[in-house]
Amino acid sequence: MKAYRDQYATLFNDGDDVVLLAISSDPAEAQASWAKDEGFPFTFLSDPASGVGRLYGAMSPSGRTNNRNLFVIAPDGTIRYRQIPFREVDPTGYTELEQAIDQIVGSHEHPTEEG
Repeated sequence: MKAYRDQYATLFNDGDDVVLLAISSDPAEAQASWAKDEGFPFTFLSDPASGVGRLYGAMSPSGRTNNRNLFVIAPDGTIRYRQIPFREVDPTGYTELEQAIDQIVGSHEHPTEEG
C-alpha cells in the first residue's frame, strides 16, 4: 500500500478523475488508524466477512484471506483492467496499472472525434 501512496500522483492522476479504494478484511478501526499514521491519500474500506473478496474472486485457495487483486473500473462501471494477483513487487505491475488508468481517463476526458 505504501507504493500506492508514494506513487499516487503519477499512478492515480493525483486523484483527478480517479478514485482509489483499498478493500481489506481488516477491521475498519485498524485500517483508519493505519491510514492516518501512514498518510494515505485514498480511502480504505473494510470487508470483514470477505463478501467483496468472494464476489471478485480474490479469496486465497484456503478461503481464509484475500489475495492482492487489482481492478480498474471505468466510469461506466465496467472492469477495464485486472491484475490477478497484483504483482506488487514487480515494477512492471505499476507501469501496466498507470497505462490502464491513463487509457481510461484519457478516453473519458477526450472522446474520439469523428470527422
